[in-house]
Amino acid sequence: MGMHFPAEASWLEIDASALAHDAKVFREVLGSGVRLGGVLKGNAYGHGFAEVLPLAHAACDALYVIEARDALAIRAFEARLSAPRREVLVLGAVNADEAVELARAQVDLALTDSGQARFVPALRAAGVRLRGHVHVDTGLGREGFSVDELPSAMSWLAQARDAIEVAGVLSHFANTEDVTEQDYAARQLSAFDEGARRVRAASGAGSLVRHIAASAAALLLPQARQDAVRIGISLYGLWASSETRLSARALLGRVPELRPVLSWRCRSQLVKWLPAGSYVGYGCTYRCPVATRIAVLPMGYYDGYPRLLSSRAHALVNGQRCPVLGRVMMNHVVIDVTRAAQQGEGPITATLLGRDGDEQVSADQLAVWAQTINYEIVTRIGAHLRRIVV
Repeated sequence: MGMHFPAEASWLEIDASALAHDAKVFREVLGSGVRLGGVLKGNAYGHGFAEVLPLAHAACDALYVIEARDALAIRAFEARLSAPRREVLVLGAVNADEAVELARAQVDLALTDSGQARFVPALRAAGVRLRGHVHVDTGLGREGFSVDELPSAMSWLAQARDAIEVAGVLSHFANTEDVTEQDYAARQLSAFDEGARRVRAASGAGSLVRHIAASAAALLLPQARQDAVRIGISLYGLWASSETRLSARALLGRVPELRPVLSWRCRSQLVKWLPAGSYVGYGCTYRCPVATRIAVLPMGYYDGYPRLLSSRAHALVNGQRCPVLGRVMMNHVVIDVTRAAQQGEGPITATLLGRDGDEQVSADQLAVWAQTINYEIVTRIGAHLRRIVV
């Protein structure tokens, strides 16, 4: 396989064709009437915002971010490349100055709470109008207006029509990934329909962009697809959960093929033999039963490789599984390469996440070993590591 060797010891490879493929899978499932939105929050789910942006921009109709600065970076990217302007929506918290900047850049903002009325004087003073999407809390219990709160929320928005244009309405499911029956989601959907009706009536807007579905719901709940969907984890080729995969088979009659976009590789700092009986790592938690050839990898939990992988995970070298020996350290991981590395081979390249030959270490598998979810595995990989688009 073609290996790319950057100067750094540990690096990530971002597979451009895999991301394009995953977007195409969703387009086929959704059909032509639904806009495909890509979510670039959390450093593009740990894949690297700057590296993923050109790929997601080409593949999606709309882009969703948490922070104002990411939205402005998208507009700067479009200006630099004379690329078409995508609809961009900021889902997270902003201050009044950022609200003005977003309005100037024609970026939309989620309207989540009445405290955002403080943006109105700043918008008026700047002589700009902000496009907003009203967030209805249909049962996640996070941000947004409950359906009953909407009339009072819409009253301050009605008085601020010169400063804020209501262009959309959104919500977010609470429980589509962890279950195979979708009763709670159905209740959320009916609340969303009522909320959207109230927002439309109160705002006087002719048409509102409605969006509630993330990766799992976009696949599993045809009635949730509405005008646009917000694809996060699955744009990167990962399933929201194993339940989602099971349900997809039942609903679609097949499991769509999602291709993971991210691989994480590391070149060894050194390779050496330890005699039988040698201990490895802090706490002396591992002892070599026989003479063992080890590779010391210059990465660790500082880089986002979970400490819970200590003595549980394996990496891949030359297509062979190599167990992690002892504790994952801040800047070092030791693996057993006795069977995998050729004598006198020089530095070896280990795959911590991704494919090597016929073997694969998936984010899902790392998540099982680290007692978490694939989202946390990928988003916590250090932003300082170099990402290379391949």
